[in-house]
Amino acid sequence: MDTSTSKQLPRDVFLYLLMIVVLGTAAANLGTILFQFINLYIPGAAGYNYLGSAQSAIRWSVSSLVVVFPVLVWLIRFLNRDMAAHPEKRDLKIRKWLLYLTLFVAGLTVIGDLVTLVYTFMQGDLTMRFVLKVAVVFWLSGSIFYYFIHDLHDTARTGRRIVQWVTLAVVLASLVFGFVTAGSPASQRARANDDRRVSDLQMIESQVIQYWQAKGKLPATLADLPSGTISGFVVPTDPKTGQAYVYSTSGTLGYELCATFETDTTASSTTDRTAVPVVGPYGEVGVTNWQHGVGYQCFDGKIDPDRFRPPVKIQ
Repeated sequence: MDTSTSKQLPRDVFLYLLMIVVLGTAAANLGTILFQFINLYIPGAAGYNYLGSAQSAIRWSVSSLVVVFPVLVWLIRFLNRDMAAHPEKRDLKIRKWLLYLTLFVAGLTVIGDLVTLVYTFMQGDLTMRFVLKVAVVFWLSGSIFYYFIHDLHDTARTGRRIVQWVTLAVVLASLVFGFVTAGSPASQRARANDDRRVSDLQMIESQVIQYWQAKGKLPATLADLPSGTISGFVVPTDPKTGQAYVYSTSGTLGYELCATFETDTTASSTTDRTAVPVVGPYGEVGVTNWQHGVGYQCFDGKIDPDRFRPPVKIQ
């Protein structure tokens, strides 16, 4: 080993260690995306596939993969070109140790994933989902083992290129479908705004019920609700427009709460985030279902005087 090569050795150790970290991160996030696709398109026996949590997992994994995968591609290309320029580095023991460490980490990851998959299968996960997830694990681990074992001995160059192109195609397809499934930033903001609107209306409803319990009647307007530093309650407004929510009464026990929404949560398909109805905090009392369509939507509630008794007046 000449002097120039020995001077590059610390740099090479750093690059190989960085590759191990980046490779593990990229493989884990790609596996997460593929797992969530399987969960979404092959729903469980209950018919509900937890779209909200799946979208969150896909969004995080796509974000990570967008950053780490280009770094991984650059590292592999750089190391391959450096190896072609300095063939003597192929026999360095430190390089072989680091590549074997890469395979060791990949092996531990495979074992952990398989244990998790077997556990979920024993808890009742569908056979098809189990088989597909096992296939994903073996494809990821097989690709890593195939590429780096042959890279150690500089064999199967055509096979390694095929692995590179197939992996690149799968990653790009996963990123595209991940963006589509997770939703655009605008759609996520709209969902977040609507979640805030439902939460605000539920908060207002709780204050209306407390007002009725204290006074034995419904407030005529939202301005009648106690607010300020003492009560700790401030009448909320629409998170996007800043406009006040609409409240009105119907008789002595009925009331109505209205807001303008940006998304539709009324669909009952298994791919909708609200396949399980969004029930109010009081169960079958007040507004019992907060599902809504796009646009102006009102919710009818009613006080149950047997459950929420007003104070007894002492003569």
